[in-house]
Amino acid sequence: MNIQDKVAVITGGASGLGLATAKALKEKGAKLMLLDLNEDNAKAAVAELGDDADYCITNVIEEENVKAAMDKTVEKFGAIHILINCAGIGSASKTVGKDGPHPLDYFKLVIDINLNGTFNCLRLAAEVMGKNEPEQDNECGVIINTASVAAFDGQIGQAAYSASKGGVVGMTLPIARDLARMGIRNNTIAPGIFDTPLMAMAPDAVRNPLIEMTQFPKRLGNPDEFAMLATQIIENPFLNGETIRLDGGIRMQPK
Repeated sequence: MNIQDKVAVITGGASGLGLATAKALKEKGAKLMLLDLNEDNAKAAVAELGDDADYCITNVIEEENVKAAMDKTVEKFGAIHILINCAGIGSASKTVGKDGPHPLDYFKLVIDINLNGTFNCLRLAAEVMGKNEPEQDNECGVIINTASVAAFDGQIGQAAYSASKGGVVGMTLPIARDLARMGIRNNTIAPGIFDTPLMAMAPDAVRNPLIEMTQFPKRLGNPDEFAMLATQIIENPFLNGETIRLDGGIRMQPK
């Protein structure tokens, strides 16, 4: 898909990987709708992105909230061609810890935001994409979801997080098959450890072992590198139903 003049919805788009992707797509001529819960960040991001960028305060697990965001996008820009799902939360809780078993409500919350929220946004965006005029190869839309290497190499305390991201990986191919008749491609990026604002707050005792597990280059990932892969997925018309690890060869140890 040619990104020029296409409309992209980015969840979690006001910071981190989402914002980096928004900037990359803007440089290629896309129109942007950022979905985020942090209004201060969203306002700052839109101010930085300039014309043809807007935001909508959105909770990805709320059906009507997300539908309203999709409606706002169509009302402002006329269509949705691209969805990038970056919204999500981390988690750290052992199955049984010092204070007892993993809180079930916390497990459900992580699954709800990271997995159910991803599906909620993509199903509603896909419905809108299906109304687009088909382009080359009858393509109408592109969806990119964000998983994690924790889907494959989950560490101690990552049961909920790994389950949520494993679910995103697991639904990638069946969703691609579901949406094929509509001309919509669905892929997933599974990033390693990236230098996002959340990771920037982590102490060296947390960061350094993760860098050590990364094979090459020996550093954290740059959000611009996630954005680069996202744009390449959009532009490559034969890439579909795939999960791509973007991790510098990291294979995470138990802790």
